[in-house]
Amino acid sequence: MTAGLDPVTVMKQEVGRAAANRVKSGSIVGLGTGSTTAFAIQCLGERLRSGELTDIRGVPTSFQASVLAKQHGIPLTTLDEIDRIDIAIDGADEVDPQKNLIKGGGAAHTREKIVDSLAEQFIVVVDRSKLVDRLGTTFPLPVEVLPMAVTPVMQAIEKLGGKPELRMGVKKDGPVITDQGNMVLDVTFGAIDNPAELEKTLNNIPGVLENGLFVGVADVVLVGEIKDNHPSVREA
Repeated sequence: MTAGLDPVTVMKQEVGRAAANRVKSGSIVGLGTGSTTAFAIQCLGERLRSGELTDIRGVPTSFQASVLAKQHGIPLTTLDEIDRIDIAIDGADEVDPQKNLIKGGGAAHTREKIVDSLAEQFIVVVDRSKLVDRLGTTFPLPVEVLPMAVTPVMQAIEKLGGKPELRMGVKKDGPVITDQGNMVLDVTFGAIDNPAELEKTLNNIPGVLENGLFVGVADVVLVGEIKDNHPSVREA
C-alpha cells in the first residue's frame, strides 16, 4: 500500500489508519472530507472487507466523502435515520493548543460542523504543519454565505476587521459553490484572539450560514510527523 509513495502521503495514510483503527464494530461514523480523512475511509473499508469490523454505518459530510464511502463499501445513513454518532473522523486546516480548529479549505465546513458536533468522540487527523499557536495565523477563515447576501456580508465582515475574498473555482469559471448551493468567503483576520466570540459574531450576520471556527468540538487530535524520513503518529 505504501510502496513508492512519498513520505508525506505515507504519513497521511498512517494518521488516517490510526483514526480508523479506533472505530469499533456497530458504530455510526461521521466521515469527514479531505485527503487525510480519505485514507481513514479507505482503511475503514479494508477493515470491513477483512471482517475485522462489522455493522458500521457512515454519515458523510460532503459529496466527496459519500463517493469515497461507496467506493470502499461503507454503508451510509442520514441524520434523519439515526439517534447518535459514535465517532467522527475529520481533518483541519489549523489546530491551536486548546484543540480549537479552522476548517473549510474544502468548503464542506457547514456539514462537517453538524456531524462533528453531534459525535460522541471527534477525532481530528492532521499533519504537523497544521498546528498553530493561534488560529488565523496561517489560514484564512472560511465563511459560507447565501449568494444574495454576499455583498452585505462582506461589508459587515470588513467592519469586524476582516478582509474577505470570494473563493473562486479552480478549473471552473466563477466562484466555488458548496454542496448546499452557497458561496464561500475566505476571510483574513490575522491571529484570532477569541475564537468562540468570533464564531458567534460571524454566525449572527444575516446571510451567513456557518463559519469554519470549530471551538470546543475536537476531542482527540492525531498528528502525523516525519522523523528521519519515517512517518509517525502522535496524539496532541
